[in-house]
Amino acid sequence: MNEEVQFYLDEAKERMDAALNHLDVELSKIRAGRANPKILQDVLVEYYGTPTPLSQVANLSSPDPRTIAVQPWEKSMIAPIEKAIRNANLGLNPDNNGELIRINIPPLTEERRRELVKQSKGETETAKVSIRNARRDLIEQVKKMVKDGLPEDVAKDVEATAQKMTDEYGKKVDEFFAKKEKDIMTI
Repeated sequence: MNEEVQFYLDEAKERMDAALNHLDVELSKIRAGRANPKILQDVLVEYYGTPTPLSQVANLSSPDPRTIAVQPWEKSMIAPIEKAIRNANLGLNPDNNGELIRINIPPLTEERRRELVKQSKGETETAKVSIRNARRDLIEQVKKMVKDGLPEDVAKDVEATAQKMTDEYGKKVDEFFAKKEKDIMTI
């Protein structure tokens, strides 16, 4: 295979990897009944006038399965952190004891679990669409190259390789979803 074809194959593989990594990040944000500090990773706190990620102004931990502890590095940051968590629309109610902010994670109802599975399924479908788009773009590039003189048998090989990659990544996406669904539905 020539270098240009290999370049497009590598580019498609990178896009598929990126879709998989994005899915992993998005699924980690969906809470599964257990306290997971990752659900706070998008919370921004006003730190001396600058919106700053919570993880950069405090230590996040999970001392038990139903609690997230937020230990600010500066005591003056307790009120802004508490306000940021409330304003993040995560449905969490922070409790502050003057030195530490505790967030109790309520157990999920059956209905809420089903909603979270649907949300996870939506993220999974988005990842699959991204993977298929990477395959489609690769095949379009190869078809243009055929018009410019690339042998058709090489083009067919690339298409077969692209389909194989798409199937492999699709299988990985399904595995991610199955793991997350099991996680959410486990009481």
